[in-house]
Amino acid sequence: MTAGLEYGAAGLMGVLTPQANTTVEPEFWALMPPGWSMLTARLMSDKPSIAERLVDYTERYSDTCLEFANAPVEVIAAACTGASYLIGRPAEEALVTRIEARFEVPFITAALASVMALRALGAEKIALLSPYPEDLNRASTPYWEAHGFSVVAKAGPMLEEGAFHPIYAMGGEAVYRSYAHLSDSGADAVLMLGTGMATLRPLLRGAAEGLLPAVSCNLAMAWAAAQRRRWEDLSPDDLEAWRMGAHWADRLEALFPTKA
Repeated sequence: MTAGLEYGAAGLMGVLTPQANTTVEPEFWALMPPGWSMLTARLMSDKPSIAERLVDYTERYSDTCLEFANAPVEVIAAACTGASYLIGRPAEEALVTRIEARFEVPFITAALASVMALRALGAEKIALLSPYPEDLNRASTPYWEAHGFSVVAKAGPMLEEGAFHPIYAMGGEAVYRSYAHLSDSGADAVLMLGTGMATLRPLLRGAAEGLLPAVSCNLAMAWAAAQRRRWEDLSPDDLEAWRMGAHWADRLEALFPTKA
């Protein structure tokens, strides 16, 4: 509990989000449990390519956390999945350890939260619903394999090349179609990659229609952050309620009504 806060008395999370990401905050405002609030800090980089920026972000994680100053954040989440692939599992886990030692709160990356969500589902064979360009797609598979998963299928919407950003402009309907396709892949679960792709309505629709169990990186990260625990200590107990939208489906509709 966070004493002395009018907004966020149940808990306050700090979220690091890539500079142009337009999805993390809206999905988190829907996903957070009642009584929770969040602060965000933007990860900035002037590197020319997506891959170079992602690696640069990891080098700035710790200093970006300083933007929260003395706000009583109880957990910090890094909403940047692709960066974890590029630096790899050992470097990511070492980085998490250093940041937790510096700020004395749990620090959870979107990728590590997704690892624990997949384990909570009992998944061994996974299908990746990927919004990435091909260089990141290639880097993603070894990361999940390093955590013990077998990647049996991969698909995703076409990149929106004419939009302000090829990933952040993807619509939920295209995500749902890829989800439905991957549900016939023979996997145990679908993981919706990235934090910039809209995932909440596809998740709800797929659950209602009995598609293969799925989580997205944003849902996994919100689920993990709300536990205020180190990523290795996360409890699997309530993941199913999160996946079904038990506390957030109505709020998503209230915040962002379905278009007629």
